[in-house]
This record gives sequence, structure tokens and C-alpha cells, in this order.
Amino acid sequence: MASFIIEGGHQLRGDITPQGAKNEALQVLCAVLLTSEPVRIKNLPDIADVNNQIQLLRDMGVEVTRHDAHDYTFAAANLDDCYLSSEAYIRRCQQLRGSVMMLGPLLARRGRAIVPKPGGDQIGRRRLDTHFLGMQKLGSRFTYDDTLHIYNVTAEKLTGSYMLLDEASVTGTANIIMAAVLAQGTTTIYNAACEPYIQQLCRMLCRMGARIAGIGSNLLTIDGVTTLRGTQHTILPDMIEVGSFIGMAAMVGDGIRIRDVGLQHLGIIPDTFRRLGIRIEQDGADLVVPRQEHYEIESFIDGSFMTLSDAPWPGFTPDLLSVLLVVSTQAKGSVLIHQKMFESRLFFVDKLIDMGAQIILCDPHRAVVVGHDRQRQLRAGRMTSPDIRAGIALLIAAMSADGTSCIDNIGQIDRGYENIEARLCALGAKITRETPQPPLGGEWFAGESPRQNIHNNILPST
Repeated sequence: MASFIIEGGHQLRGDITPQGAKNEALQVLCAVLLTSEPVRIKNLPDIADVNNQIQLLRDMGVEVTRHDAHDYTFAAANLDDCYLSSEAYIRRCQQLRGSVMMLGPLLARRGRAIVPKPGGDQIGRRRLDTHFLGMQKLGSRFTYDDTLHIYNVTAEKLTGSYMLLDEASVTGTANIIMAAVLAQGTTTIYNAACEPYIQQLCRMLCRMGARIAGIGSNLLTIDGVTTLRGTQHTILPDMIEVGSFIGMAAMVGDGIRIRDVGLQHLGIIPDTFRRLGIRIEQDGADLVVPRQEHYEIESFIDGSFMTLSDAPWPGFTPDLLSVLLVVSTQAKGSVLIHQKMFESRLFFVDKLIDMGAQIILCDPHRAVVVGHDRQRQLRAGRMTSPDIRAGIALLIAAMSADGTSCIDNIGQIDRGYENIEARLCALGAKITRETPQPPLGGEWFAGESPRQNIHNNILPST
């Protein structure tokens, strides 16, 4: 299990460019299964989750052409039916959270699919009801295999339907859209997720010949077509990485420019950080975060206690609450962080408390942070990354701490952030990666190696 060794107390200075959006990438990679023609995708982030998804497509029989680390062409003309029914396919899908979004395209193209329980972050229960209910509305049938612990899903034909989603699930909405574009008739999805990822997926599908109205709203109307053609698509900058860099710049920055952020797609992310008192300037397509000697948490207009919480788009993304929480530890004032969507995502705060942060964990969803106003530096420590976003939050805390910290299980961070230590070291951070030696005899057991060739092998995702 690889680790980061972080020497705290170094100020970051310079320019950094966000990678392509991880969550968008996982959706549009599944969409290539909807056509037999080539689909070229640019600005793919070179991260474990995306490279694992690309390898899964290759194993399924998709012809994959790598132009460079961020630019691929996919041609799904000949899918391997034997592999799609194999135990090897089930095991791969169990390692990848994004694999569940293959359900819609496979039903639309083949009329059948297998759904094992997917992998991903360990951040509490993440139910698949929205995916399943949507597919049932379109005419699919589910049977459960209690030996293999999988669902077999079949549909003689998919037929358009009206549906009111029980939650505005991003992956659930994406899955339903990808099935509906090739269904017969009209599908109406109310309470659809409308994140920029979904908007990008819809625009890509429209260039492929789909007919989708209401893009950007929570009411989508899809008129099914019989076939889709190839296209070219460029992925947006990752708004989660942009927010992470804003948090880093506030905590340990001495003037950082975040380039080409795709400002129109960031929603309320910059303004939410401003509520912590962080100064953020816009300069063309860039955001500039100057050195923050102090930043003071705002109150609401009526003077009441500031509460920051997540919500479906255009609300604040849950993926950045961990970063907000860490940044709050050095602010002046107090704030309530309310994580509504996942019941385990705040459990990493015990590591921050060990570092000297003043945090009260009220329950699995709420934490009160009393800021130090930079009067007291966090202490270095040893910690383990429980998920992608908590991992980057702990990395920010370690960079601001007094002394040298160690973060284990950084494979979780690698799943979402491309070559993060080199990019931050270029700004002045002191971060080194330690990879343990293989066991005596020189061989790793299957799935044990912490670092493999991510372009040719499947990496552990959980």
C-alpha cells in the first residue's frame, strides 16, 4: 500500500491547470457502447478510475486507440458476448463504481446486461434503486442470482415512459438517458439530475444523433432514435479539482492561479469558498487566489450561524465538503458542515482532531468546526485515506501542518487526482511517494501491487 510523506509548512506559489472531469469521463466512456462507430474523447484524466474503465471497455471487445494519455478513440462495433457473461467481467465490475452506468447502454444495444454490486468509495450506502426503477419503467426485467450475487437484466425492447425519479441521482439519470435515447417512443424524466456532467453527456449524445430536450433543467424529454453515430467530445475541467485547489490556495498558498477553470460550469463553488472569507479573483478564464493572511467565516444576513451543506445541482457538490471542512479549521469563526447525502463521509474528522483541529462531530452527517484563525498550526501525524475526497482534504491538512505527516492508502487519492504529488511539488510542496517493496520472493499476490501500468492493467479501486 503506497503512502505520501508530506513535509508541512511550505507555501505553494504558481500556476496549476485542472484535469478533465472524472465524473463526466466515467459517463461518456459508457456512452461509447451506444454506437458501433468510432467515438473520440479528449481531455480524459489520466487517473486510476478512468484507466480501469478504459481497460474494462477493451476487455469487453471495444477497439481502443490511445493517441496520448488524455486522448482516446473507442469503437464498440464487436462486443464480446462471452466476456460479458463471464465471472471475470463480474469481478471487474465489482471493482469499479462507474461500471453500473454500462447497464443502460448494454440494454439499449444488446437487450441484456449483468449488474453486480459495483465498487468505489466507502462513504456509506449508495443505493441503485433509481437506476433499477428507471430501467423497469423502460420495460426491462430484473432477476437476482443469489449464487453469484448479481442481477440479470433483460429487455425485448425498451419503450419510452414518463418517470418521476425518487432522487436526483447523477449516475441514475445518466444511465436512464443512455437507455432512453435508443428506446421506442418518448421518455420524460422529471427530477433529473442536471449537473454539468449530465449536460455534457446529453450534448455528446445529441451530436451522435439523439434527440434530447430540456438539457440543463430537471425535466428532460427524450425522443428515441434507432441508431447513433460516432462523434468527438472534449471533457470539461474537473470542478472538484478546481475546488480542491481553491482550498489548498487558501490554506497554504502564496498566490496561486488556477488556469482554464470553466467558470460557467462551477456553479456556486467559488461563492461557497468566499463564505469562509476566502478572496478569489477572476482573470479571464482563470481564478486567482492570493495569499490569505486571515479569512473570516461569514454569518447569514440575519446574523445566524453559518451552515454549509451539500445539495443536488445547482446546489453545492458533496464532493467538496471535506475540503471546506479542512479549510475552515484555520478560518476565524465557526461553521456547521452538514453532509446530507452520505452517512460516513465525515468520519475522517477524527484524524483532523488528532492533528489539533477543533471539531465537534455531532452525528454522521454534521460537524461543527471552530477555526484557529491561524493562531495554532495543525500537528503532523499518520493517517489513512478512506476515500478520494477525504484523501485530498487530509493532504491539504498535512501540507499546512507543523512537521512531517504520512498518508497511507493513497491509491484512493490516485483514483481521482492525476499525478497530484508532482503537480503540487511544482508549486513548492514537499511530497514524496513511498511504495512498499514486494514481499520476499519478488512477487505480489493478485491485486496486491500498489502501482501497475494503468494503461494495460486493472488497478484495485476499493
